[in-house]
Amino acid sequence: MFAKVLVANRGEIAVRIIRSLKELGIKTVAIYSTVDRNSLHVQLADEAVCVGSEHPQDSYLNMQNILAAAIGTGAEAIHPGFGFLAENSQFVEMCEACQITFIGPRSETIELMGNKANARMQMLQSGVPVIPGSQGYLTDIAHAKAVAKEVGYPILLKAVAGGGGRGIRRVANENELTLAYEKARSEAQSAFGDDRMYLEKVLENVKHIEVQFFCDNAGHRVYFPERDCSIQRNKQKMIEESPCQFLTQAERDQLGAITLKAAETLDYQNTGTLEFLMDQDHNFYFLEMNTRIQVEHTVTEMVTGIDLVKLQVKVAAGEDLPFQQEDIKILGHAIECRINAENPVRDFMPSTGTIDYLYLPVGNLGMRIDTDLYAGGQITPYYDAMIAKVIALGEDRPAAIEKVKRLLAELVIKGIDTNQKFHLGVLNNPDFLAGNVSTDYLEKEFLTKWKRRESDATI
Repeated sequence: MFAKVLVANRGEIAVRIIRSLKELGIKTVAIYSTVDRNSLHVQLADEAVCVGSEHPQDSYLNMQNILAAAIGTGAEAIHPGFGFLAENSQFVEMCEACQITFIGPRSETIELMGNKANARMQMLQSGVPVIPGSQGYLTDIAHAKAVAKEVGYPILLKAVAGGGGRGIRRVANENELTLAYEKARSEAQSAFGDDRMYLEKVLENVKHIEVQFFCDNAGHRVYFPERDCSIQRNKQKMIEESPCQFLTQAERDQLGAITLKAAETLDYQNTGTLEFLMDQDHNFYFLEMNTRIQVEHTVTEMVTGIDLVKLQVKVAAGEDLPFQQEDIKILGHAIECRINAENPVRDFMPSTGTIDYLYLPVGNLGMRIDTDLYAGGQITPYYDAMIAKVIALGEDRPAAIEKVKRLLAELVIKGIDTNQKFHLGVLNNPDFLAGNVSTDYLEKEFLTKWKRRESDATI
């Protein structure tokens, strides 16, 4: 086992990783930018190193400075969390060159699956069903028009290196395609340094279903109960739950078999997630693979009782998986709400400032809040707006909903705006309670009505 691990991240995920490392008896090293010097993850770690200024490219994306911090502190491994360098194959190669273990997949796996067009081709070769679309990436606008005509409009243009909803454009017809293609390419170049595109047919009224899996170095593989991540805004997940209330055990087994087949084909190591779209006939189509721990890993932990971060560390240290597929049980139903520093009524405008007062509710089994907030802490404009995750486990879905509603109602964060009331609006909505939601439900059915009600209530 490692004696010391550097956590190459910030915010709630850095805090969450540091806590698991401490429980494993591992010394921890935090990195921070100049504006994060007083952050909670810095205070909790055994050591902390400043790696640059407030801008991510100068600090949390500064590979040379992060590796220098690892070498200087004697860290044997680096946990990247999610975002930043978590899916950067070059960084993994640099870790390998410095004889530092990267807690995640191999660099060649990240490189292959990080390119969304290549990932589609890999899944096709593995027998995984994929959304109809281009084979490889688009060479030019003429190629895009030809493929779009073949698969049928509407289509989605997507950046091959995309993520976080960037570099994506929905196109309704050929008249819109040229402008959308150029805008998406420009956005992709700016965000990822890669303007290559591919396209997929838009599947209507679909749910977003994903399956997390784990592979050790000895070739043992397991998958975990699926997560339903259909509540999204601008293709960003907002509420996640596990399991999906509409899947049968046979469908769960089918998805698990598909996932393990893909992992075997890739000779995968550590953890990853296969994401699917499920249509109304329960046909599943591969969307993408994430080669890292995900924001919503918490609901999987709650519903199985397994600490996935500890498992990542143990597998990276060369240990075998401590259980087999039949040992993974569904222990209830879990729901996570992402708390963002933003004002939903004002078009989700980001909110910054000082946390004047903080109350994190406690009590009862099956409740968890992951955050790096504390009274007096600062929310700055330089990083992602997510500041906390509220998670609850119930014996069934209605019980989990009531628990997470109670947590949201009691949670107090003063000094900034948050989206707590928005989450409560969704959780109380009859369509959500019945499960009658798809990935575009918020924008098509919910947001406008909710904003109008909230605006009227403040007059």
